[in-house]
Amino acid sequence: MVAALEVFIDKGFAATRLEEIAARAGVSKGTVYLYFESKDALFKAAIEAAMMPVVEAVESIADRASLSAAELMRQFVFDWWRLVGSTTLGGLPKLLVAESGNFPEVARWFHEAMISRVQRAMAHLIELGIEREEFRPIDPMLAARIVFAPMFSLAVWRRAFPDCMSDLPEPQRYLDTALELLNHGLRKNSP
Repeated sequence: MVAALEVFIDKGFAATRLEEIAARAGVSKGTVYLYFESKDALFKAAIEAAMMPVVEAVESIADRASLSAAELMRQFVFDWWRLVGSTTLGGLPKLLVAESGNFPEVARWFHEAMISRVQRAMAHLIELGIEREEFRPIDPMLAARIVFAPMFSLAVWRRAFPDCMSDLPEPQRYLDTALELLNHGLRKNSP
């Protein structure tokens, strides 16, 4: 699965051939077909194997009730960056943006299976902040998309423009700034 995900991220979905995946994994193409009926099936299985632990980890952050909603949001953002953005998995947003027009069913699946779950987890944290009266009333799902956007953008920028975007922000500083802006906008008593 790791070899498949690496090839998909390196070459893109359309350009990836099962022979390449088999070679990187050190198995025959026939072996790949024993376990996966198609390239789509292998792609989905590779992403699920890599991403499910991440999705479950960020979903569990809301269980840390002793932290403020802002601290939970910070934990969420930096855990996601540590587990996805700063790893090979950080190539998935760029891959999906690049391939979604040609393979909308794969992009739709990824959005429904992974992105929507992560956004719902963030929305839950925002709802928690609203319930605790730390955050002002706001549409939690819309706010979750706004929180997720800087993480997604940073991952795409780092993979798509590493050599031509000389002012690419350092992840820690960029995410700290995004959280600072978001938290001041969400705070109940902010001006």
